Order: sequence, then structure tokens, then C-alpha cells
Amino acid sequence: QSNPNNMFALEEYKTQILATVTIVVVILVLNQLTKMAIRRFGKLSAINMNNRKIIFYLSNLFFYGIGFALSGLIWGVDVHDFAVFLSSALAVLGVAFVALWDFLSNLPASVFLFFCHPLRLGDRIRVLDKDFDWTGMVEDISGFYLYMRADDDRRITIPTNLVIQKGIEILKEKQVVKALEEDA
Repeated sequence: QSNPNNMFALEEYKTQILATVTIVVVILVLNQLTKMAIRRFGKLSAINMNNRKIIFYLSNLFFYGIGFALSGLIWGVDVHDFAVFLSSALAVLGVAFVALWDFLSNLPASVFLFFCHPLRLGDRIRVLDKDFDWTGMVEDISGFYLYMRADDDRRITIPTNLVIQKGIEILKEKQVVKALEEDA
């Protein structure tokens, strides 16, 4: 036998339950569409799966964070209390990010290299730096570093934020030979 008090409780929260289910479905659909778009872009751009995982992780974090915040508001979390919590959390994160800004700036740089730069694995590049000659083939781009094999067979690891700051020249085979002759 069903308890009439339980039915009353479900009726009372019917709107919140429906809104929460709607948010969950919308977030899951948007997340899947985003993953499909990232996969398609990654395959068209010949970006390896490890690099795509970083973008997947960041998109999951974004969508689930939005879903969590909206669900909290639907279930009656006071907007003022939520704003105080959010501003406190952002203040703590801000202090942490300032302390680690140099290291954490590599993540957005990796995202930028993934979406906006024509650099791909296997490309021969020269990182434009006046102090060092970083010329070679790109082997991998992770969340924090670009790995390349120099022309003299050294393995060079460069932080992605440094790659963005210095600039990159994508070389053709003839330019690589010419660059080597100039250095000799």
C-alpha cells in the first residue's frame, strides 16, 4: 500500500524533478554533440587521441559545472548564498591560479594549438627563438608540453605556452635543408 504522505511529497517536488531531469538530458546531449564535434575536428586535423582527451575533459568540466549550478538553483539554493559560495570558491581558485599561472597557462595554450593553429603531429617546425635553435619534427602535443625531435636527433620538450609566445614557423622539406645549411 502506498503512503499518501509520500505521494504528496512527490507532487510537491514535481516541477523540480522535471526540471532536473530536463537539465540532465540537455547536458548529456550537448556533451555528446560536443564530443562528436571534437572527434570529427580531431580526425580531420590529424590530431591524436591523447590530445583530444584534454579537450574532452575540459568540455565535461564545463557542462557538468553548468548542470550542477542550474540544479542547485532549481532545488532552492538561495541565489545570494550560491553567489557567496561561488565568489569564495573563485577567490581561492584565483589565488591558486596566480601562484601557478605559468604552469596552468599551458592548458589554454594546448587548447589554442588544438583548435586554432595549423600545427599538426609530424610537421617540421622551427620555434622562433633568438637564443635557441629549436627545429625539428613535432612528435606529440600534450596538455602542457610540445615534444619534438630535433634535426640532430635530440628530443626537445617545450612548454606549450612558450611555443605560443615565441611563434612557430612550419617548414617545408626544402626550408629544413636550407635552415640546416645556414646554421652550419
